[in-house]
Amino acid sequence: MVRAVALALYRKYRPARFAEVVGQEHVTEPLRVALDAKRVNHAYLFSGPRGCGKTSSARILARSLNCEQGPTPDPCGECDSCISLAPEGPGNVDVVELDAASHGGVDDARELRDRAFYAPASSRYRVFIIDEAHMVTTQGFNALLKIVEEPPEHLVFIFATTEPDKVLPTIRSRTHHYPFRLIPPSAMRELLERNVADEGATVAPAVFPLVIRAGGGSARDTQSLLDQLLAGAGPEGVTYDRAVALLGVTDVALIDDMVDGLAAGDAGAVYGTVDRLVEAGHDPRRFASDLLDRLRDLVLLRAVPEAGARGLVTTPADELDKMISQAQQLGPGTLTRYAEIVHNGLVDMRGATAPRLLLELLCARMLLPGAVPTDAAADSAVLQRLERMERRVSVGGGEPAAAAVAAPAKEAPTFTRPAARETPAPEPTPATAPAPVAAPEPAPQPVAAPSTPEPAAAGAQGGVDAAGIRRVWSELLAEVRKVSRSTEAMLTNATVQSVEGDTVTIGHMAAPLARRLAESRNVDAVAKALENVFGGRWHVRCVHADQSGPGAAAAPRPTPVKEQPTFQRPTQPAPKEAPPRAAEPPAAPVRADDPPPPPEPPDEEDYYSGDGPEPDPPPSPEAGAVKLLTDRLGARQLDR
Repeated sequence: MVRAVALALYRKYRPARFAEVVGQEHVTEPLRVALDAKRVNHAYLFSGPRGCGKTSSARILARSLNCEQGPTPDPCGECDSCISLAPEGPGNVDVVELDAASHGGVDDARELRDRAFYAPASSRYRVFIIDEAHMVTTQGFNALLKIVEEPPEHLVFIFATTEPDKVLPTIRSRTHHYPFRLIPPSAMRELLERNVADEGATVAPAVFPLVIRAGGGSARDTQSLLDQLLAGAGPEGVTYDRAVALLGVTDVALIDDMVDGLAAGDAGAVYGTVDRLVEAGHDPRRFASDLLDRLRDLVLLRAVPEAGARGLVTTPADELDKMISQAQQLGPGTLTRYAEIVHNGLVDMRGATAPRLLLELLCARMLLPGAVPTDAAADSAVLQRLERMERRVSVGGGEPAAAAVAAPAKEAPTFTRPAARETPAPEPTPATAPAPVAAPEPAPQPVAAPSTPEPAAAGAQGGVDAAGIRRVWSELLAEVRKVSRSTEAMLTNATVQSVEGDTVTIGHMAAPLARRLAESRNVDAVAKALENVFGGRWHVRCVHADQSGPGAAAAPRPTPVKEQPTFQRPTQPAPKEAPPRAAEPPAAPVRADDPPPPPEPPDEEDYYSGDGPEPDPPPSPEAGAVKLLTDRLGARQLDR
């Protein structure tokens, strides 16, 4: 005699009412309210991951619609319609369930459309449940479009799919869309414990987390795994060792040994665990995945000590105590770094031919900073603040902080602008050497202006003064360029006049550009750049600074004390000059309104002094600024 095949758990315990659907209250409650108010739509779309209750809910909806007491949120379970549409019932001719994976063509859609016009045989509604609706072709959806848009009063469509985006938008817009979700671990455990109690079986408590994690939030997959364990259980029931062997998960003892070895920095224990893992036949990829799950739990336990009691970490009580101890041994920064290394390693392990080698390399990376204290919070925010502090020290005077502390209290360090330092006179070259005379006089040494160095502002943020900002002017321009290229172009000929507290005054020799720079968007761009470079909050003022105003002293180009003749830089390379002739008289001084002088070399004392190359002043501030903006921005109009 042949015995009937036992029903699988997911079929045997399929829900028959909305109240029995687990973990989908956000869907079942609105449906119950709508049914109670007799507000029935002609088309529904149930979407979500596999095995989360979409098709079961569609059958419950059909049962609720055709109940003799319906439409009702709670079918009676006694009428002919309820009995035929029960999970173990024979079915009803008025409720048709189609699998679009095999019936998604245009011909199938036309046949369904023709059948839909017939009135129900014995029920209130004729219900069509189309599973895997995303497999219906575009032509098939177009064939159904008219009847879905304007169906008969007795017709209800229920589309179930895992990919709602692939459903034709014109169909999707005519349905009530209910998205299903994965079932949370707490609700899944209640379901499994209820199934085990109904089966009269014995399952070790440590087995449930393994089954739930392997099921991935799908009720059907999780119940299938539990069904497999119950089928292979002995008289003692489902034990932890049997579950580990059948499910292929990593033994928790190996995970504990790996974490303890990493915490102690014991390379022998770490690589010994990898060897035992491979000898036991475990998959290195699965071990890395389980190790990542453990690191996740440890991060939560370190951040939230009561994570176990709050359900954030699901693990047996005895194992939870062990994990709390491990979380205390490893700092949060170390745990986060370990998790990032393992996560990146899992990506590299996909399709790898030597997964053990990659796992050992992961262990080597985690063991690499063994000399670093485990509680060191080496995160990006700390590194960013450290870099800002170092930048403040460097722009404040170029000396480390320790040197400033060691200096005597009565001799405070002074900061000297580079433009104010005296520079030796350039060595005479054959091309510029003066003609020999009977009694040679030493060339006068150029003196830079101003005659006294500009002290740092008393209230400057973090010791940052005007000279310090000028030293990183190019970096500031780069930061401004990220916000506005026109603002960066206008700042090219501007100078930092002073720093008072958190207020930086910037001067420009061209009055029109100074007014443009004083606009709020340009001022905000400069303040944001100062914040990015120096940190803190800054206020910016932009003023007009002519050559006789206070901005002249702050200009980056030094000015000679006595009036010197000016020379125009030749646009073409100068021709090869002949040796100087002693009999030739010295050239007369050239005024500003005279034509350009010939390319004879000037005397050595006629050169501008300073560290940089010879300056090339523009004919006027306004003309120079406009030419600079034209060169940098081309023919584009300045954005306003």
